[in-house]
Formats: sequence, structure tokens, C-alpha cells
Amino acid sequence: MGELKIHTNNFDSWTPAVIPQTCMSRMSSDEDFSLVSDDDPSHNLKSLQKDIEKLKAAYNDMIKECKFLQDAKDMNIRFTQEFLQRVDIARKRVEDDKMTQTKALEKEQERLLELKKEEKRLNTEILKIQQELHKMHETHQSLKQQTEVSTAVPEKKVVFNGETGNEADTLSFDVKPRIIYPMEGGTAFITFEEEEVAEKILALKEHMVHLGECTITVRAEPVHFLVPAALEMDTQVCPQRILVSNLPKKESMDRILDKLEIHFSKSRYGGGEVEEVDMLEDSGNVVIKFIDSNIAKGLTDKQVHEIEMDKGKKHKVKVTPFLNGEITLLRTCNTTCLKTVLLTGIPAVMEKENLQDLLEIHFQKSANSGGEVDAIIYNPVGERTLAVFEEDNSKPEKNL
Repeated sequence: MGELKIHTNNFDSWTPAVIPQTCMSRMSSDEDFSLVSDDDPSHNLKSLQKDIEKLKAAYNDMIKECKFLQDAKDMNIRFTQEFLQRVDIARKRVEDDKMTQTKALEKEQERLLELKKEEKRLNTEILKIQQELHKMHETHQSLKQQTEVSTAVPEKKVVFNGETGNEADTLSFDVKPRIIYPMEGGTAFITFEEEEVAEKILALKEHMVHLGECTITVRAEPVHFLVPAALEMDTQVCPQRILVSNLPKKESMDRILDKLEIHFSKSRYGGGEVEEVDMLEDSGNVVIKFIDSNIAKGLTDKQVHEIEMDKGKKHKVKVTPFLNGEITLLRTCNTTCLKTVLLTGIPAVMEKENLQDLLEIHFQKSANSGGEVDAIIYNPVGERTLAVFEEDNSKPEKNL
């Protein structure tokens, strides 16, 4: 039986192989590596080659598997590192969000505290405003009482003068017009006796007025007013006030007011505690207000009362109801003053009286389209004057 030597120089690495016991008969200790077999050597070589191929295939599979496992391990390590990084980022983000929320919460708490302070301040301010409104309401009521129009007309002597009227006028009242007109500086009001003269002056518009050494140009403009066209009032008897008329003319008003208060405060004369005594400037009558609302009616029912002005000297006055009035309808209309012209653009070139006289002289001359001047007032630049317009009684027509 021959000997077979196997060398592994053609392999990348040597892989030991298990040789069956039946294939080996003896091995020389002097040889590097020898297999002794009793069988056919070619058959054993083929069998070994097959085993070697199988082992190589297994080895390659193990290499691939190790590579796969190593790649999987590397991938897991990478995933783990990325996950840890994401965890760190997420943790930092959570901490940042927590810090931001904490700061936002602190700001909101501060804002809430400020809002509470503001609410407290506003409540205090609202309370003050309510108190002021209450005071204003009381003041308004007081002023309203003071400005109430007394429509109780004391007895006056009348006579029939032969004039007739329409039935529609039986319930109407004639109101005497009295208009307060604010004048601007550098203007003048001039009233002519004839309406035609005022029309001529207005038609020319601009006028050159010679003032001795200088000449000025003034502009003529119409005077317009907004006046009541219709007025309706609801009236009711005031239970606390009386209207006293037919007062003595030779006594001072202060003395009359004192005597009236003394007389009507005494219960034996049907009076009571007086709250206030006021004189009506337009009529010269007196309004007395009582604290008790049951006093006025008894006094007005009696009407005539004797007031002791001096010791042993009495004067009869008349007591009538005082009516509170409330305007329910007021319609106005525009009207033009037919005789009065407004002159504007007047410079302050000389003393007020001299300039006013020269203006009157200029507009009285017919050569300047003027005519007889009834009244004139000049207001210099920088000053303010209130002009009073009253009823024109020169003609039956009532024009301002």
C-alpha cells in the first residue's frame, strides 16, 4: 500500500480535516504529513477533495455570516448612537420647552397680577365716575329746576283795542325775540331805517371807505339767524312752588324777598318751611319753594295775601300756581335781518370811536348807496362783543 502526502499551500488558511480511522494504516514519524490507506489512493483523494470543498463552503458561509453579524452589530451600534443622540436632543428640547414654559408661566402670572391691579384700579375709577355721575345728575336736576320756565302768568290789565284775529291764534303766545349774537374782531353791525338801503349795500358787496389819510375796503354780508318756528310744551303744576306777583314797587328787592320769606314761612298764614326764594328778572315776580309739598296748593287757593312790609303797613300780593314746563316740540328756521348789515374785514387803523363814526358817516351818504343809519357798533380786531337783536316795532311786520 502506497503513501499519500497532502500539503495546504494552495489554501488561504489551513483547515484541519478528520480522516477516518480505516483509511490510515500507519504514519511515518519522519515525514511531515502522510496518510496511509489500504484503499485505492485515487478514491481517497477524491473523497478528501470533496470534504475540503464542503469545509471551504462551510468556512465561506461562516465568513459571510460573521460579516453579516458584524454589519448587523455595526448597524445596531450606529442606530444605538443615533438613538442616544436623538434622546439627548429630545431631552434638551424637553428641558428647553420646560424652561420656556416656566418663563411663560411666570410672565403670565405677572401679567395676571398686573391685570388684577388694573381691574382694581378700573373698579376704583368706575366707582369714582359713578359718584361723579350721581353728583352730576343731582346738579343737573338742580339746574333743571332752576331753569324751568314759569308759564303761570300773573294778572295784568288788558283792554280791547278794536283788532280782530283768527281762531287759530287763540291758543298761541307771542314771544318777544331777543338774540345774542357774538361779534368777531374787525367787524361791525350797521342798521338802516329802510330795508331798501340795506339791500343796496348788500348788492354792492365790497365798499371803499375813505378815512382821511387812508382808505379801507370792507365787505357787506347779510345777517342770518336760526330762530324757533314752532314750540310746544307740556306743563304741570309744581306742588312745592308758588308764583308771587303784584309786588310793591318802592321797596328794594332784597327787602321784598326777606319779607316774603318771613311771611310764607309762618303756619298761621298757611305757610311752611321755605327752602329758597328766587326773583324772576324778566317779569319782576318771585318764586318761593317750600320743603313740604302740601303748602303751595293752600296758598294758591287763597290767591290774595297781605304782606306786612312795615309795622302797621301791609301790601296785597297775588299768589298763583307755578307751572313746570317741558319742551316736547321745537322747530327752527333760518331768517335774515332785513335792515342790518354785517361789515367784515375792518382793520384797526385808528381809535374805535373815530373809526365807528367815520363808518357811520360813509354809509349815511346817498352817494355811497347809503341812507339814514339807525344804529351801528364796531368791534376792533382782537376783541369780542355780544350784539343784542330785539324785535323791530317800527312796522306791523316783526322783522329783526
